Amino acid sequence: MATEAATGALRPDIASGRRRLSLAWLGTLPFFAYALLFLFLPAGSVLLGAFKGAHGGWSFSTLHQLTGKTYIGAYKTSIEVSLVTAIAGGLLGFAIAYAAIREGTPRWIRSVLTTFSGVAANFGGIPLAFAFIATVGNVGIVTIWLKKLGFDLWGTNFPLFGYFTLFSKFGVGFVYLYFQIPLMLLVIAPAIDGLKREWREAASNLGASSWQFWRYIGIPVLMPSLLGATILLFGNAFAAYATAYSLTSGTVNLVPILIGAYYSGNVLSNPHLAQALAFGMFVVLAVSMLIYVPLQRRAARWAK
Repeated sequence: MATEAATGALRPDIASGRRRLSLAWLGTLPFFAYALLFLFLPAGSVLLGAFKGAHGGWSFSTLHQLTGKTYIGAYKTSIEVSLVTAIAGGLLGFAIAYAAIREGTPRWIRSVLTTFSGVAANFGGIPLAFAFIATVGNVGIVTIWLKKLGFDLWGTNFPLFGYFTLFSKFGVGFVYLYFQIPLMLLVIAPAIDGLKREWREAASNLGASSWQFWRYIGIPVLMPSLLGATILLFGNAFAAYATAYSLTSGTVNLVPILIGAYYSGNVLSNPHLAQALAFGMFVVLAVSMLIYVPLQRRAARWAK
């Protein structure tokens, strides 16, 4: 009898908790509706379309076309540009972030850099392409200014890169760094904050040099975050479309540009081939995320 009475006394609280839980789930409905309409349904449409032929029937012929030289070259170019900008943007972004966050740096510098990075990381497309053309294009402001100083930017043959031009694979990567570096700064800043001051003091008290601190403490702690952020930058560059197309008008063989051409082109229109190309991008990005997630979980331990 006592047990029944206690159970009866708890039932109103349990029912109230369930009502609160159900009301809390109602607040997530807009998110799930947004994800369904703009993520899952488009992704499902792409996946289904990739396995259809030119006449609409189920077929692997469209996916088989991806083995062609043009499409293999597009994936190769996209991966090269993404990998180079991810590594370069990651290294430069980390160096800038550490310089802004380390002890002795005025706090306002970090505030200004974070604010700018939040804007620059999301700046792209036609405005970014126009900004670079107007600045370092063949008749850009900086190009003309450098010519007056005796340096021909577009006429110089740089080692490893060749002649400078914005309208090439190198030019696309150069412009991508504008939003890759700020994104790295935003992503890696919390990890740098996770480097406790006490660790450096303890290492110094034990006689460790600055190099030994970074070799045995700093780099091992930050490495998962650095690798994870670099993979994130790779995915960000790999999926970029508007900036590359606005800059080169489709002359660089990148996968997003081919997808746009096959979806909206008047002559090359082939939606199912575009969906097959997008399916290939899904695979590359899925592999990137499978590597990124465990690295991020490991890095989160040091941020606590």
